[in-house]
Amino acid sequence: MADAAVLGDENVAGENSTNDHSADVHSTDEHGAHYTSLGISNMKLSMWLFLGSECLLFGALISTYLLSKTRFLTELIAGNPNVVSTLPSALAEEMIHQGSVEPMFDIPFTSASSFILLMSSLTMVLAHKAVSEGNYKNTRLFLAATAFLGSLFIAGQVYEFTAFYREGLTFDGNLFGSAFYTLTGFHGIHVSVGILMLVALLILSMKGKLQADRAETVELVGLYWHFVDVVWVLIFTIVYLVR
Repeated sequence: MADAAVLGDENVAGENSTNDHSADVHSTDEHGAHYTSLGISNMKLSMWLFLGSECLLFGALISTYLLSKTRFLTELIAGNPNVVSTLPSALAEEMIHQGSVEPMFDIPFTSASSFILLMSSLTMVLAHKAVSEGNYKNTRLFLAATAFLGSLFIAGQVYEFTAFYREGLTFDGNLFGSAFYTLTGFHGIHVSVGILMLVALLILSMKGKLQADRAETVELVGLYWHFVDVVWVLIFTIVYLVR
Protein backbone atom coordinates (compact mmCIF):
# COMPACT_ATOMS: atom_id res chain seq x y z
CA MET A 1 0.00 0.00 0.00
CA ALA A 2 2.81 2.41 0.87
CA ASP A 3 4.51 1.70 -2.46
CA ALA A 4 1.25 2.38 -4.29
CA ALA A 5 0.84 5.69 -2.46
CA VAL A 6 4.38 6.72 -3.36
CA LEU A 7 3.80 5.71 -6.97
CA GLY A 8 0.57 7.75 -7.03
CA ASP A 9 2.38 10.79 -5.66
CA GLU A 10 5.05 10.43 -8.34
CA ASN A 11 2.38 10.26 -11.08
CA VAL A 12 0.67 13.41 -9.76
CA ALA A 13 4.01 15.22 -9.61
CA GLY A 14 4.76 14.11 -13.16
CA GLU A 15 1.40 15.38 -14.41
CA ASN A 16 1.92 18.73 -12.67
CA SER A 17 5.37 19.01 -14.24
CA THR A 18 3.89 18.27 -17.66
CA ASN A 19 1.18 20.89 -17.15
CA ASP A 20 3.76 23.48 -16.07
CA HIS A 21 5.85 22.70 -19.14
CA SER A 22 2.79 23.04 -21.39
CA ALA A 23 2.03 26.43 -19.88
CA ASP A 24 5.59 27.51 -20.57
CA VAL A 25 5.25 26.39 -24.18
CA HIS A 26 2.08 28.42 -24.59
CA SER A 27 3.66 31.52 -23.11
CA THR A 28 6.71 31.39 -25.36
CA ASP A 29 7.33 30.28 -28.91
CA GLU A 30 10.15 28.06 -30.10
CA HIS A 31 12.50 31.05 -30.28
CA GLY A 32 11.80 32.33 -26.75
CA ALA A 33 9.44 35.19 -27.68
CA HIS A 34 7.14 35.92 -24.76
CA TYR A 35 3.45 36.49 -25.38
CA THR A 36 0.94 38.56 -23.45
CA SER A 37 -2.55 37.55 -22.35
CA LEU A 38 -3.83 39.41 -25.44
CA GLY A 39 -2.28 36.77 -27.68
CA ILE A 40 0.43 39.02 -29.16
CA SER A 41 4.11 39.24 -28.34
CA ASN A 42 5.53 41.75 -25.89
CA MET A 43 7.39 43.48 -28.70
CA LYS A 44 4.26 43.92 -30.78
CA LEU A 45 2.31 45.21 -27.78
CA SER A 46 5.11 47.68 -27.06
CA MET A 47 4.98 48.90 -30.67
CA TRP A 48 1.22 49.45 -30.48
CA LEU A 49 1.62 51.39 -27.23
CA PHE A 50 4.35 53.50 -28.83
CA LEU A 51 2.17 54.23 -31.86
CA GLY A 52 -0.66 55.20 -29.52
CA SER A 53 1.56 57.81 -27.88
CA GLU A 54 2.54 59.05 -31.34
CA CYS A 55 -1.15 59.61 -32.12
CA LEU A 56 -1.31 61.99 -29.16
CA LEU A 57 1.79 63.84 -30.39
CA PHE A 58 0.51 64.34 -33.92
CA GLY A 59 -2.95 65.20 -32.61
CA ALA A 60 -1.45 68.07 -30.62
CA LEU A 61 0.64 69.26 -33.59
CA ILE A 62 -2.36 69.19 -35.95
CA SER A 63 -4.50 71.12 -33.45
CA THR A 64 -1.78 73.75 -33.08
CA TYR A 65 -1.50 74.07 -36.85
CA LEU A 66 -5.25 74.58 -37.30
CA LEU A 67 -5.33 77.29 -34.63
CA SER A 68 -2.31 79.09 -36.09
CA LYS A 69 -3.74 78.85 -39.61
CA THR A 70 -6.97 80.55 -38.52
CA ARG A 71 -5.05 83.32 -36.79
CA PHE A 72 -2.71 83.76 -39.76
CA LEU A 73 -5.56 84.13 -42.26
CA THR A 74 -7.38 86.55 -39.97
CA GLU A 75 -4.32 88.81 -39.70
CA LEU A 76 -3.57 88.47 -43.41
CA ILE A 77 -7.07 89.48 -44.50
CA ALA A 78 -7.04 92.33 -41.96
CA GLY A 79 -3.88 93.64 -43.64
CA ASN A 80 -1.53 93.14 -40.71
CA PRO A 81 1.79 94.49 -42.07
CA ASN A 82 3.81 92.02 -40.01
CA VAL A 83 2.16 89.19 -41.92
CA VAL A 84 1.64 90.75 -45.35
CA SER A 85 5.23 91.97 -45.60
CA THR A 86 6.63 88.45 -45.20
CA LEU A 87 5.00 87.30 -48.47
CA PRO A 88 5.42 88.33 -52.11
CA SER A 89 2.75 90.94 -52.89
CA ALA A 90 1.09 88.88 -55.66
CA LEU A 91 0.91 85.80 -53.45
CA ALA A 92 -0.43 87.78 -50.50
CA GLU A 93 -3.17 89.34 -52.67
CA GLU A 94 -4.22 85.95 -54.02
CA MET A 95 -4.35 84.45 -50.54
CA ILE A 96 -6.40 87.40 -49.28
CA HIS A 97 -8.78 87.12 -52.25
CA GLN A 98 -9.33 83.38 -51.72
CA GLY A 99 -9.20 83.55 -47.93
CA SER A 100 -6.94 80.51 -47.99
CA VAL A 101 -3.28 79.49 -47.80
CA GLU A 102 -3.78 77.14 -50.75
CA PRO A 103 -2.12 79.44 -53.34
CA MET A 104 1.15 78.92 -51.48
CA PHE A 105 1.09 75.16 -52.01
CA ASP A 106 1.92 73.14 -55.10
CA ILE A 107 -0.91 70.60 -54.76
CA PRO A 108 -0.01 68.42 -57.82
CA PHE A 109 3.59 68.05 -56.67
CA THR A 110 2.62 67.19 -53.10
CA SER A 111 -0.02 64.77 -54.38
CA ALA A 112 2.67 62.94 -56.37
CA SER A 113 4.91 62.78 -53.30
CA SER A 114 1.99 61.44 -51.25
CA PHE A 115 1.30 58.75 -53.86
CA ILE A 116 4.96 57.67 -53.70
CA LEU A 117 4.78 57.34 -49.93
CA LEU A 118 1.55 55.35 -50.09
CA MET A 119 3.06 52.97 -52.64
CA SER A 120 5.87 52.30 -50.17
CA SER A 121 3.28 50.70 -47.87
CA LEU A 122 2.60 48.13 -50.60
CA THR A 123 6.29 47.25 -50.95
CA MET A 124 6.52 46.99 -47.15
CA VAL A 125 3.70 44.45 -47.11
CA LEU A 126 5.41 42.47 -49.88
CA ALA A 127 8.69 42.51 -47.91
CA HIS A 128 6.98 41.00 -44.87
CA LYS A 129 5.25 38.38 -47.03
CA ALA A 130 8.55 37.47 -48.69
CA VAL A 131 10.49 36.99 -45.45
CA SER A 132 7.62 34.95 -43.97
CA GLU A 133 7.81 32.60 -46.97
CA GLY A 134 11.61 32.38 -46.81
CA ASN A 135 12.07 34.26 -50.09
CA TYR A 136 15.05 36.34 -48.99
CA LYS A 137 15.90 37.71 -52.43
CA ASN A 138 12.49 39.37 -52.68
CA THR A 139 12.77 40.44 -49.05
CA ARG A 140 15.85 42.49 -49.86
CA LEU A 141 14.29 43.77 -53.07
CA PHE A 142 11.14 45.08 -51.41
CA LEU A 143 12.96 46.46 -48.36
CA ALA A 144 15.25 48.42 -50.69
CA ALA A 145 12.25 49.59 -52.74
CA THR A 146 10.47 50.82 -49.60
CA ALA A 147 13.53 52.73 -48.42
CA PHE A 148 13.99 54.23 -51.90
CA LEU A 149 10.37 55.41 -52.11
CA GLY A 150 10.62 56.90 -48.62
CA SER A 151 13.80 58.72 -49.64
CA LEU A 152 12.02 60.16 -52.68
CA PHE A 153 9.31 61.51 -50.40
CA ILE A 154 11.89 63.14 -48.12
CA ALA A 155 13.64 64.68 -51.14
CA GLY A 156 10.32 66.14 -52.28
CA GLN A 157 9.69 67.55 -48.81
CA VAL A 158 13.11 69.24 -48.76
CA TYR A 159 12.34 70.77 -52.17
CA GLU A 160 8.99 72.05 -50.88
CA PHE A 161 10.51 73.56 -47.76
CA THR A 162 13.06 75.39 -49.91
CA ALA A 163 10.31 76.77 -52.17
CA PHE A 164 8.19 77.88 -49.18
CA TYR A 165 11.17 79.62 -47.62
CA ARG A 166 11.76 81.58 -50.84
CA GLU A 167 8.09 82.60 -50.83
CA GLY A 168 8.48 84.10 -47.37
CA LEU A 169 7.13 81.29 -45.21
CA THR A 170 9.89 80.97 -42.61
CA PHE A 171 9.96 79.08 -39.34
CA ASP A 172 10.34 82.19 -37.19
CA GLY A 173 8.41 84.62 -39.41
CA ASN A 174 5.01 83.95 -37.82
CA LEU A 175 3.13 81.37 -35.78
CA PHE A 176 1.68 79.74 -38.89
CA GLY A 177 5.13 79.10 -40.35
CA SER A 178 6.34 77.64 -37.07
CA ALA A 179 3.32 75.33 -36.79
CA PHE A 180 3.55 74.24 -40.43
CA TYR A 181 7.25 73.38 -40.35
CA THR A 182 6.94 71.68 -36.96
CA LEU A 183 4.06 69.46 -38.08
CA THR A 184 5.42 68.47 -41.48
CA GLY A 185 9.01 68.42 -40.23
CA PHE A 186 8.20 66.02 -37.38
CA HIS A 187 6.55 63.73 -39.88
CA GLY A 188 9.63 63.95 -42.10
CA ILE A 189 11.80 62.97 -39.14
CA HIS A 190 9.59 59.92 -38.53
CA VAL A 191 9.92 58.90 -42.18
CA SER A 192 13.71 59.30 -41.94
CA VAL A 193 13.81 57.08 -38.84
CA GLY A 194 11.75 54.50 -40.73
CA ILE A 195 14.24 54.59 -43.61
CA LEU A 196 17.09 53.89 -41.18
CA MET A 197 15.13 50.91 -39.82
CA LEU A 198 14.64 49.59 -43.34
CA VAL A 199 18.33 49.96 -44.16
CA ALA A 200 19.20 48.09 -40.95
CA LEU A 201 16.85 45.25 -41.94
CA LEU A 202 18.35 45.18 -45.41
CA ILE A 203 21.86 44.86 -43.98
CA LEU A 204 20.74 42.05 -41.65
CA SER A 205 19.14 40.25 -44.58
CA MET A 206 22.30 40.56 -46.68
CA LYS A 207 24.27 39.03 -43.80
CA GLY A 208 21.81 36.16 -43.56
CA LYS A 209 20.57 37.21 -40.13
CA LEU A 210 16.98 37.98 -41.17
CA GLN A 211 15.38 34.57 -41.59
CA ALA A 212 11.74 33.47 -41.57
CA ASP A 213 11.86 32.98 -37.80
CA ARG A 214 12.44 36.73 -37.44
CA ALA A 215 9.55 37.78 -39.66
CA GLU A 216 7.98 39.59 -36.70
CA THR A 217 10.87 42.06 -36.74
CA VAL A 218 9.94 43.04 -40.28
CA GLU A 219 6.28 43.17 -39.24
CA LEU A 220 7.06 45.60 -36.41
CA VAL A 221 8.94 47.93 -38.73
CA GLY A 222 6.02 47.57 -41.13
CA LEU A 223 3.57 48.67 -38.43
CA TYR A 224 5.63 51.78 -37.83
CA TRP A 225 5.89 52.49 -41.56
CA HIS A 226 2.15 52.07 -42.16
CA PHE A 227 1.44 54.39 -39.23
CA VAL A 228 3.68 57.06 -40.76
CA ASP A 229 1.83 56.69 -44.07
CA VAL A 230 -1.61 56.97 -42.47
CA VAL A 231 -0.55 60.05 -40.52
CA TRP A 232 0.65 61.68 -43.75
CA VAL A 233 -2.73 61.07 -45.40
CA LEU A 234 -4.31 62.97 -42.50
CA ILE A 235 -1.71 65.77 -42.63
CA PHE A 236 -1.97 66.10 -46.41
CA THR A 237 -5.76 66.37 -46.23
CA ILE A 238 -5.79 68.93 -43.43
CA VAL A 239 -2.84 71.06 -44.53
CA TYR A 240 -3.06 70.97 -48.31
CA LEU A 241 -6.66 70.17 -49.24
CA VAL A 242 -8.98 71.63 -46.60
CA ARG A 243 -9.68 75.28 -47.22
